[in-house]
Amino acid sequence: MNSSVEAHHIISELIDHVETVVVGKRRVVKLITVALLAGGHVLIEDIPGVGKTVLVHAIAKSIGADFKRIQFTPDLLPSDITGLTIYNQKNAQFEFRPGPLMGNIILADEINRTSPKTQSALLEGMAEGHITVDGVTRELPDLFFVMATQNPIEYEGTYPLPEAQLDRFLLKLSIGYPDRRDELSLLDRVPDHNPLSNLKPILSVDDVLYLRRQVASVYVSKEMKNYLMDIIQATREHPLIALGVSPRGTIGLLRAVQAIAFIEQREYVIPDDVKAAVPYVLAHRIILKQEAAYENREPLSIIQEIISKTKVPVSLKEPIE
Repeated sequence: MNSSVEAHHIISELIDHVETVVVGKRRVVKLITVALLAGGHVLIEDIPGVGKTVLVHAIAKSIGADFKRIQFTPDLLPSDITGLTIYNQKNAQFEFRPGPLMGNIILADEINRTSPKTQSALLEGMAEGHITVDGVTRELPDLFFVMATQNPIEYEGTYPLPEAQLDRFLLKLSIGYPDRRDELSLLDRVPDHNPLSNLKPILSVDDVLYLRRQVASVYVSKEMKNYLMDIIQATREHPLIALGVSPRGTIGLLRAVQAIAFIEQREYVIPDDVKAAVPYVLAHRIILKQEAAYENREPLSIIQEIISKTKVPVSLKEPIE
């Protein structure tokens, strides 16, 4: 892959490729692709049975990388995911046996079913790009992408992620039910075998790293940066928000809008890119005041209110050739 035309083509092909398995969820697939290209991680929260695990597995299988699935349970230990050091009696030396977290694409299934201590081991890798085992810091691969799932309605025996840990995810998504037409199509094409078994990789690790470098070069004008900061600042000043978006969220939003612009085959960011990213990047990063509950307000509705009230820049400067 050595041209922007080829890069844009392979991204469209990736989205189409995943849609052969996950019907009618192009928006969600595109957003996961945004996170992949921006170097962030994704949390998918939805009811059971809407295809969270299948979607994540389809994305992972479309990339020729080391894929690991971790089923989080209450008895899972940090060493079960990071690995551990054991004594090899044959050579009389201690050896590190890597855990599933040392892969490229990680499916963290039902992350809220495990203890905070084990959650922290995963989140250290997500935030720092390394893990610590027996006092030794070990670097994770250059391509390290976590897609975590959790069910919002099963509270017994779960450990909900606190806001400080939710902040480690670039995007928080919900898949939702398919519409009637798509679900009927799904019934018509129910196969005798698992559709994932026929899914072949169309991207390599090097391809993804190349695309990330291309995304990082997408131009963001001074006007667009100020527009982005106006939205961030509004979350810190809103009367119903107790804690606004952190600087980590600001950086994440910038990376996300660059990725959206790149997927839309542009070399610069426009206001629509920001509007498309903000609900998924910011809504899970704010903490509401008690008054918000009295008014029956949710984080997403407040974020959308902020978008609607923030002045859109009218003079945009494209990059100088």
